Amino acid sequence: MADFKLIAEARSEFGKGAARKIRRAGRIPAVVYGHGGDPVHISLEGHATMLALKHANALLEIESTDGSKNVLAIARDVQIEPVRREIEHLDLIVVERGEMIEVDVPIHIVGEPAPGTMISQEESTIVVKADATKLPEVIEASIAGRTVGEHVLAKEIELPAGVKLVSDPELLVVNVAEPTREEPEDETETDESESE
Repeated sequence: MADFKLIAEARSEFGKGAARKIRRAGRIPAVVYGHGGDPVHISLEGHATMLALKHANALLEIESTDGSKNVLAIARDVQIEPVRREIEHLDLIVVERGEMIEVDVPIHIVGEPAPGTMISQEESTIVVKADATKLPEVIEASIAGRTVGEHVLAKEIELPAGVKLVSDPELLVVNVAEPTREEPEDETETDESESE
């Protein structure tokens, strides 16, 4: 079952002017690709689409306005306006139930390292292959009890059942190090402020 159902309207006008008109109407221009068919130009309801895309790798059921055709898809490219943070355009890839696809999945660090350590997350996502209808939204990397000099590699992250790692198994995801000492910097800042 799809995570989110979105109603699509067919688009017959293209270009920047047409896209602006669609966005003014509270909709998002999109293109659906995949499985050998021609690209299909549609628009989607803006608010519902934005809520759906807050979830990484959300499975979308795209339904035509007359209810004649439904396809399953995932977002492959999301163009966001940098100032207003609004979705300007969306590329969707058609997927089928049981199809294995590659996706980037965000990594969430869990657990507490040993006292007196500092962690740095070197990678925010890893690439995995999973059933299109069972894509993980997030993958947890545990740092519980890790000490200075230890690290978490991609191959050490526990993946959900049916999910396979595509990223390099030796990819450094989290590094555990000694905290950096900041006292000299603080003294320098004090000296500079006194001399001003």
